[in-house]
Amino acid sequence: MRALPKAASAAATALTALALLAGCATTSGRHSTAVALDAILAGPRPAADRLCDRERHPVQTLLFFGLRPDTRVLQVWPRTGYYTRIIAPLVRRRGRFYAALIDPGHSAFLAARNARYRRMLSAEPHLYDRVRVVRFPLNGADTVRPGSVGLVLTFGDLHQWMARGDAENALRTIYRALAPGGVLGVVDNRAAPSAPLDPQARNGYVRQSYAIRLIESAGFRLVATSEVNANPRDTKEYPAGAWTLPPAYRLGKLHREHYAEIGEPDRFTLKFVKQSRP
Repeated sequence: MRALPKAASAAATALTALALLAGCATTSGRHSTAVALDAILAGPRPAADRLCDRERHPVQTLLFFGLRPDTRVLQVWPRTGYYTRIIAPLVRRRGRFYAALIDPGHSAFLAARNARYRRMLSAEPHLYDRVRVVRFPLNGADTVRPGSVGLVLTFGDLHQWMARGDAENALRTIYRALAPGGVLGVVDNRAAPSAPLDPQARNGYVRQSYAIRLIESAGFRLVATSEVNANPRDTKEYPAGAWTLPPAYRLGKLHREHYAEIGEPDRFTLKFVKQSRP
């Protein structure tokens, strides 16, 4: 029998371990879910993703939000697919992963990004054949059937919605997508508490207290916060705002090593639940 290529063999081993672990995990199986996530992270993944793991703490973050193998989860604007490559294999057999892509409009850049994401999914059907790609509207319309998901995740989207004036509509869409008692997990760049309040987040940072008020006004209740994605090295005072730091490096090579040492922006990690409207 011809031996499998090294990468394919590693992928098969990781998938076998994942199937066994995910199959025995229950909705309350935090430990078994952690083991399954560790198996995914140890499997074949892009080198760029592995470099981000230290900054993004994916296992701790996803466990904090309550992800389990049977979760029906929607991620807003998955971009390069970093979290898709972690979550989709975990929930493939017993849950569901919805990838809510941004409507590119007339933007060639966003259209190309969406196309790359779709190619990523089609290149590995053994991992992503059950991913449901949907559109995330910014006019308050539905992205999936109302009440059909138990967890919505958004990483670095809130400051962009604020900049576009679309935060209320985006939160309205998320509220309807979640089942009663469902969880909204939010990670975004944290402004200094003493910084002037900017409802448009023009430097890419959002005051945590403002984010909480904004999201709770949309019908959610804050139930927990985490400092897992905090970065005390981030001074939040840069020529190009939060985009000065990795992974954006908006200033190119200028002082790149210095910004690399700082790392990705300081981020808040907030867990909300959907409340019934009065």
